[in-house]
Formats: sequence, C-alpha cells, structure tokens
Amino acid sequence: MFPLKDNIGTRRTPVVTIALIIANVVVFILSIRNGGSLWSGPDIQTVVEYGVIPYEVTHPGDECEIIGQAGQVACEGMQGVSGQADPQPATWFTVLSSMFMHGGLLHIGGNMLFLWVFGNNVEDAMGRIKFIVFYLLGGVAAMALQTAVDPNATVPSIGASGAVAAVLGGYLLLYPRARVLTLIFLVVFFTFIQIPAMFFLVIWFAQQVLFGYLDYASPTDGGGGVAYFAHIGGFLFGLLAVKLFATRVQRDYDQPRYPLY
Repeated sequence: MFPLKDNIGTRRTPVVTIALIIANVVVFILSIRNGGSLWSGPDIQTVVEYGVIPYEVTHPGDECEIIGQAGQVACEGMQGVSGQADPQPATWFTVLSSMFMHGGLLHIGGNMLFLWVFGNNVEDAMGRIKFIVFYLLGGVAAMALQTAVDPNATVPSIGASGAVAAVLGGYLLLYPRARVLTLIFLVVFFTFIQIPAMFFLVIWFAQQVLFGYLDYASPTDGGGGVAYFAHIGGFLFGLLAVKLFATRVQRDYDQPRYPLY
C-alpha cells in the first residue's frame, strides 16, 4: 500500500516538512558523490562512517571500521579485535546524520512520500519549531529501541524511517478518522481506494511488529536488512509524545470540506 494523499487541508505551508524532504534529498546526493549509486545508495565505507552503529552507542569511545575485502565491520574492544580504528565521526553526530541517509532511490522515495502525506498535517498541528523537535526526537527514540534489541550489533543503520514512523504514530492519534487515498498493488493489477487513516496506520504498524518478530527470531547473521524495531520505536514515541507537542489540532477535520481528487 502506498499513500498518495489525505483529505485534510493545512492552514499554513508545511515549511519544515518541505525542508526535511529537501535536506534528505541533498544528503542522499552528497552521500553517493564519491561512491555508491542512485539505486544502491552510498558505498559501505560511507555507511559505516555516517550510519549509526549500536555497538558504538553502547560502548562509548570504541569505534568501528571495515576490515578485509568482504566489508566486514570490526569494532574496538570486541573479542579477537586488536589495535585502534581510524578516527570516525562522533557517535552523537552519526545518530543525526544517519536520519538523512538512504540506501537507494526506493528507500528515500518511500520515506519522503510518507513524510509528505502525513507530515504536513502533523506539522500544522504542532507548529514548525515543535515539529522539527518532535521529528528528531522520534528518530533518536527509534534508534534507541533498535539498539536496545541488539546492543552489540555492528551493522550500521541509515534512513529517515524511524523519524517518519514517529510522524505516523502522531498522525494516528491526531487524525484517526481522516481518509487516505491509497495505491494498492494486486499482483499485476493496481487500484486506488480511500482507506481510513486508522486502518492504514494500524496495518502498517502491525506489519512492522510481525516482521520485527520474525527478524528477531531468525536473524540474518549481521547481514543487514530493515530496522523494524526502529520503526516500532519511532511509532511508539509518536503515540506517546504527540499530545505534548500538538496544540493546534483541527478538531473538525473529518467534515466533508476537503475532498480527495
């Protein structure tokens, strides 16, 4: 399912949402300028340097780097690892930089689509300053849960998915009766239907929980993949924190005056 548009108008231009989309696109382009590609994203060296690695978060001062030709990541202090890694960006900085990096056009395209459809109304309900704080804290909360699940993981995580998930969680509480124009693929066919936001977002969250459980039960031996627990952490943060930030909610948003086209 791909959301295309909701039926809630905004009272002000969503400046922060637009700025976040632009920032993500700019960082994506910069991240592949010295390696990688549009389809696969930045090369592994850039991902390790500027992605957030749970081991570095839980072992302050110990840094990780690539060793050998296979792209294996080794970290200071790990059993069997000696010597020191080359200087790396500070861990606090990688928590931030990782939120604006993506693993290819499909990755960034999907995240920015969700951010645009749901973020503009959440920004409208919060105001610009509170929305950017909410968004960044959502990304931090997402990485916190991902790290808590596997504190010794050496696989770097990148992407705005955790922060965007916080926006989705916030939207669910603010506008559960909104309707979302959705593109649905059925094998070789596709169709457009209007889906209640509550249904769309609950199904999305249930998928993350299911896939997260399956991934936890059958790990990929450190080979990377989707950070489902980051999605879960961001979404839960959005649910729990949105009422602290949103003070301008449109209470009559479900009245029939913002038709879908």
